[in-house]
Amino acid sequence: MAEDTDSRDSVIAGLDKLLGVRRVRADADGVVLEYDIDERHKQPYGIVHGGMHCTVVESACSIGAGIFAMAYGKGVVGVENHTSFIRAARSGTVTVTAVPITRGRRTQLWEATSRDSDGKVLSTGRVRLLCIDRESQIAGEKFDAKK
Repeated sequence: MAEDTDSRDSVIAGLDKLLGVRRVRADADGVVLEYDIDERHKQPYGIVHGGMHCTVVESACSIGAGIFAMAYGKGVVGVENHTSFIRAARSGTVTVTAVPITRGRRTQLWEATSRDSDGKVLSTGRVRLLCIDRESQIAGEKFDAKK
């Protein structure tokens, strides 16, 4: 991976911050995020909720795709997230690693794998992202990568 040039505060915000997701490494060639499993992440059976897996897979892929797109004056938004749940987890640290599959001018496809503290795969996912221009509007407002 290339040298990480983004500040930590500009990468982890919103839902990720609320859920305790930490950035380990992030650049245009790959992203590593992690979180310590706690009650925020669990469903009623006491295991990590599938939505948590989807969230962190999408975040890792979006961060990497966004860093790549910024070099071209663009941003990205996710348009598909296909996450598969492989193994249940109740405690420990989850590490999510995302790498690009394709990075085009209009779309990018990234893949992420979530692993437990023992290195066992918990989930895998692919996220397709649309590259957008600065003049684009999202939900009725002009795109702003700083938000």
